[in-house]
Amino acid sequence: MRPSILPFLLLAFPLVEIAGFVVVGGWIGVLPTIALVIATTIAGGLLLRIQGFGALTRIRASLEQGGDPGRELVNALMIMMAGVLLLLPGFVTDILGILLFIPWIRNLAWIFIGRHIVVIAPDFRSGARPNYGRDGRTIDLDSDEYSQESKPDSHRPSLDDKR
Repeated sequence: MRPSILPFLLLAFPLVEIAGFVVVGGWIGVLPTIALVIATTIAGGLLLRIQGFGALTRIRASLEQGGDPGRELVNALMIMMAGVLLLLPGFVTDILGILLFIPWIRNLAWIFIGRHIVVIAPDFRSGARPNYGRDGRTIDLDSDEYSQESKPDSHRPSLDDKR
C-alpha cells in the first residue's frame, strides 16, 4: 500500500463507521442500535472462542499426521481476525468479521493467498529435529552430550576446556 493512501484510509474508515451508526440508528433507533453493537461484540467473543479452539485442534491434528498445516494456520488467522473485527464497534467491521467466519469465504481467501505461503513444519512423528538452514558451523548438542565441568575419565571435552 502506498504511504499517501494510508492517512486517507485511517481517516475515512472511522467516518464510514460513524455513517453506518447514523443510518442504522435512523432505521431502528438509538437504543436498538447500541444493543446490536453490544450483541455483535458478545457474539464475536463467543465465536472466536469456539471456532478458535476448533482451528487449534485441526492444526494439531494436521501436524500429528505429518501434513501441511498451512491451510489450517491461515484459517485460524482469519478466524482470529474475524473475532477481532466483531469485537470492534461498528457495522462495517461486523460485516467483514461475519464474512470471515463463513468457511467457504475463508476457502476462497485460501485459494488466492495459499499459493504465496510456504509453511515449513517439522515431522514430529519421526523424532528427528528440523534443520532450519544451519550453516554447518553450528553443533547441536543434547544435555547428555556435554558437561559444564571437566571429568578426568571422560573422553568428551567440556565447555571449560580450551583448544
